[in-house]
Amino acid sequence: MKIVVIGGTGLIGSQVVNLLQNTGHDVVVASPNTGVNTLTGEGLSAALQNAQVVVDVSNSPSFEDGPVMDFFKTSNQNLLPAEKTAGVQHHVALSVVGTKELQASGYFRAKQVQEDMIKASGIPYTIVHATQFFEFAGGILQMSITDGKVVVPDANIQPIASKDVAFFVAQTAVAKPVNTIIEIGGPEKFPMDTWIKQYAQATHKNYEISADAKALYSGAPLEADTITPKKAVYLGPTKYADWIAIPQNQR
Repeated sequence: MKIVVIGGTGLIGSQVVNLLQNTGHDVVVASPNTGVNTLTGEGLSAALQNAQVVVDVSNSPSFEDGPVMDFFKTSNQNLLPAEKTAGVQHHVALSVVGTKELQASGYFRAKQVQEDMIKASGIPYTIVHATQFFEFAGGILQMSITDGKVVVPDANIQPIASKDVAFFVAQTAVAKPVNTIIEIGGPEKFPMDTWIKQYAQATHKNYEISADAKALYSGAPLEADTITPKKAVYLGPTKYADWIAIPQNQR
């Protein structure tokens, strides 16, 4: 099967590519540095020729409201019609648990636009909503620093290892499209401050970390379970405590 992975050199994409190649599929690694650019359309037609499946795990380099909306709109305005012309039979996209509930955030508004464009494209699809990756704990800590203290939302989180996301996305790519959103998450649900404290302790970061119901997540307020899966079809097996104990270059 010929499968094109948009964002195929990134954190998730590179792992998806390896998994699919190791199971004998013809995989095209599509990213600007391999000559395929969804923002300009460069290389798209050639990459998609005779492809049965497209996996889009690309992400915006900027999370600011204007650039992130431009990225997802423009990318999909170029990608989806090119897929239709090429006769692609399954479009798999990676998105985020809670997207619909997080529309106060410019990033999640852009992700919602992406999802709506996929649904309207006429191409059979599967949208995978994943929870936050283990690798995001450091970024969440950094974006939550206020006056030298870390203040995160008083809400739950159910993070997942990127390798488990990649495994599920690769499995989805070779399955039949379901034409809906499916949710995946990690094996354990924590209060967000508990998770960030685990990360800080393991990485020797000395911060006062607390939870506040008024604290925002990527610019949006959270309810207790906004960013945890409601009906997960897959829970990654990797536990955070086991993962964070492994040296970074061996994960």
